[in-house]
Amino acid sequence: MKEAKFTQIENTFSMVCRVEINIHANADVIWTLLTDAKNFPRWNSTISGIDGQIREGERLRIHVPGTNRTFKPRVLDVVANNSMTWSDGFAPIFKGSRTFVLSPWDDGSINFIMEEHFRGLIFGMVKGMLPDFRPIFESYAGDLKREAERVYVMRT
Repeated sequence: MKEAKFTQIENTFSMVCRVEINIHANADVIWTLLTDAKNFPRWNSTISGIDGQIREGERLRIHVPGTNRTFKPRVLDVVANNSMTWSDGFAPIFKGSRTFVLSPWDDGSINFIMEEHFRGLIFGMVKGMLPDFRPIFESYAGDLKREAERVYVMRT
């Protein structure tokens, strides 16, 4: 898989957006990028800044280009070099959870999966105001792939 593969499933009270891409770098390189809040905007075009530290239990303040809105997820379920979740909101009203998973392939590369699940009673009313997630997710995955492979080549 050279390019990002995006899927979206939507119903009345929920939506799941998912992107996956194969990255020719080891999990440590990718994980370091995903957990370095200060340097995120240097390689990720979908984020203009992250305040806080990306570690278990921390509350982040994420700034994205083109909006004044600040997202404030909590970092949960961290398994180093493997997976973590950023979650915000209150079920059953409205909750958003973004999960990152790194899965090794037999050839030594890593399959990166980022999945966002929106759900709740209010989702049906706000879903028309949400952006098209395809370009955002594809850019995020592509940016991560380019930077991880660049760093990996430099280290080897």
